[in-house]
Amino acid sequence: MKKALVIDDENRTKELIVKMINSFGLEIEAIPGGNNVSSGIESIKAYDPDIVFLDIQMPDGTGFDLLKGLKEKNFELIFITAHEEFAIKAIKFSALDYILKPIDQTELKAAVENAIRAVDDKKEEIQFEALQNNINPIMKRRLVLKTQESVHVVELDNIIRCEADRNYTSFFLIGGKKILVSKTLKEYETLLSGHNFLRVQQSHLINLDYVDRYDKGNGGSVVMRDGSEVPLSPAKRDVFFKILEHLSGFSSRADFLL
Repeated sequence: MKKALVIDDENRTKELIVKMINSFGLEIEAIPGGNNVSSGIESIKAYDPDIVFLDIQMPDGTGFDLLKGLKEKNFELIFITAHEEFAIKAIKFSALDYILKPIDQTELKAAVENAIRAVDDKKEEIQFEALQNNINPIMKRRLVLKTQESVHVVELDNIIRCEADRNYTSFFLIGGKKILVSKTLKEYETLLSGHNFLRVQQSHLINLDYVDRYDKGNGGSVVMRDGSEVPLSPAKRDVFFKILEHLSGFSSRADFLL
């Protein structure tokens, strides 16, 4: 039977999570762990868990500090957090999981089931490295892209555009590299908002830094610096030009047009 360790400074929350997990009837036993960074590290070393539920805010530091203090991280990780927006975005960028306080039983069960399925897959150290980078506000964000074969860490500056393919998303990077991920474009549109990306059409999300020009032919399209052409939805035309004029210092639409 697999073991889940719950590390949280709020004893009521910790006891509730342990009780809920043990009531699900899954092949897992939940154990209460430490209540701060130092005791959390000791409990991980003592129990060698398969899954760790880790609170972000604790009296002597954060869950991120705890991870820094571990030489090996041979477990599936699920963060426990309130609505710390910056932390949640860093977690999502790193392709890690989290549950929100107050704890929802349905969401907790789904997180546990996903973790059980994933626990036999070795957690890539690069995901934890990307997380430490992503929680630092002065560092460039790195996006973890997980495929069936491998885990890729991509700097946002290297993404030219993304394209939807049903429930999959293709990432087109500088140098001609392409990565196919089993997540929807909508998820990445939300995640990359505020990072100079714009969804210009139902199936296309572009990095505005790589726009070369706007072509009026064939109903209107955006030509990227790698030569690819992306259709521009009429509904997105005004916002596209406003953003590009602001970012690039162009005085009018004529500067973009062919």
